Amino acid sequence: MDGQAILNDPFRNRGTAFTVEERKEYGLTGMLPIHVQTLEEQAAQTYAQFLSKDSDIEKRNFLMTVFNTNRVLFYRLMSEHLVEFMPIVYDPVIAQDIEHYHELFIQPQGTAYLDINHPENIRASLENAADGRHIRLIVATDAEGILGIGDWGTNGSEISVGKLMIYTAAAGIDPAEVLPVSLDVGTNNERLRENPLYLGNRHARIYGERYDGFIEKFVEAAEGLFSGLYLHWEDFGRSNATRILKKYQDRITTFNDDVQGTGIVSMAGILGGLNISGERLADQRVLTFGAGTAGVGIANLIMDEMVRSGLSEEEARKHFYLVDKQGLLFEDTEGLTEEQKPFARQRSEFEDADSLTGLLAIVRAVHPTVMIGTSTQAGAFTEQVVREMASHTERPIIFPLSNPTELAEAKAEDLIRWTEGRALVGTGIPAADVEYNGVTYQIGQANNALMYPGLGLGILVSGAKVLNGETISRASHALGGIVDASKPGAAVLPSVSDLTEFSDTIAHAVVESVLEQKLNRKDITDIDAAIASEKWVPEYN
Repeated sequence: MDGQAILNDPFRNRGTAFTVEERKEYGLTGMLPIHVQTLEEQAAQTYAQFLSKDSDIEKRNFLMTVFNTNRVLFYRLMSEHLVEFMPIVYDPVIAQDIEHYHELFIQPQGTAYLDINHPENIRASLENAADGRHIRLIVATDAEGILGIGDWGTNGSEISVGKLMIYTAAAGIDPAEVLPVSLDVGTNNERLRENPLYLGNRHARIYGERYDGFIEKFVEAAEGLFSGLYLHWEDFGRSNATRILKKYQDRITTFNDDVQGTGIVSMAGILGGLNISGERLADQRVLTFGAGTAGVGIANLIMDEMVRSGLSEEEARKHFYLVDKQGLLFEDTEGLTEEQKPFARQRSEFEDADSLTGLLAIVRAVHPTVMIGTSTQAGAFTEQVVREMASHTERPIIFPLSNPTELAEAKAEDLIRWTEGRALVGTGIPAADVEYNGVTYQIGQANNALMYPGLGLGILVSGAKVLNGETISRASHALGGIVDASKPGAAVLPSVSDLTEFSDTIAHAVVESVLEQKLNRKDITDIDAAIASEKWVPEYN
């Protein structure tokens, strides 16, 4: 590899940090300014440039340029400014980047773009994108159901790139061993299809047998090329997300962040809240407002945990009330998905079932103790709804999880005020501390990034053959157990600022669970040592 190729390779490039000896060895003499910088000097210089940008989208574009140029420098910056950078490189700013991806595209960022119209190219496409690297983690998306913004076709490839950034920044997964994958099956976003700059297939989304065959060929090719692969599905639509997960979860090591990740973090937040209130999970009545992929996924995870606590599945299901655009979901509600049907209620349970279409009427009827919002309906948790809920439970657990900010069901400060400080709140977006009656209430962010990096690290360390409910439960308890229940105003979830530390805690619990179930491919005698040896550090070696 010649000097110019090295400078163009983000995995090998060190820019001005190449020493005099390295410049001679790699044919770089005269191709860089004379002074040799340390990584620390590069990071300080680059951060100053970052601060000079006027808007968040400009900051993100700048950081993506660093990412495309020098992975070590990018992740050194991420490690030093994780809380500040996370909303820039991922949610919520990534939504703006996705919407303008076709206009701003410069570099593919290592993504493998797979075309449903040419399935014969799948294996070659994966090989080309991997470029000789052994890939251990793939994040794949068809971008039909990006939370808050919907279907964005090939533009959604940024989601896979962003998720993998968090895996590396939070859990130390080697960026040379990960691969973002865009599954281009078309888009139902007509405005995007008609845009002359759009870079994906300009036809409607393909479903059914042809779609399933495409996914199967992708899985077969990825498994064949990359041994011990962990496959993460992201932002699939309602009709495919859970179905694909169920098809492959007993066959390969796989995970769907929307179906499982949101549920795991929500479950951890509920466990954290119950640690504060001293109540039992088996006594909770759970209302999920928004019964799509995320809402049903959350319900399933909580229900599984109730069963582990001693309830039968039939008893556990009675604790759930799913609300979607039709209102409370009943057995005879038209258009129920296969995932919604097991949670649908009977009309005979209520005196006036036909009236249960608005959220306030439903809250009055069912008296939920836990209310979770994944609806993207801004302000849906009104003062009247919240006060009604709080009148029937001492410590209401309320999680408005929709994002970005303008789509949240409620603001944390309002929830604290409307419940006189009794609500246990988790939000989908970062929220500032709330001062109320002399108490500082810390607001836990139910961000999937609290969970999936540590989960993935544990899976890779152990070489888990599959990811099952038992391991997911252990991960939830590990995260929920970090809460300091004795502190007034304590958050139900730990702070993102401690993400790297508790990712190790989650990874330890995952490895322990995998070993106990004998699902490991690797022999491990010292879990902490195995985790430490697995982690990549952003340094010039």
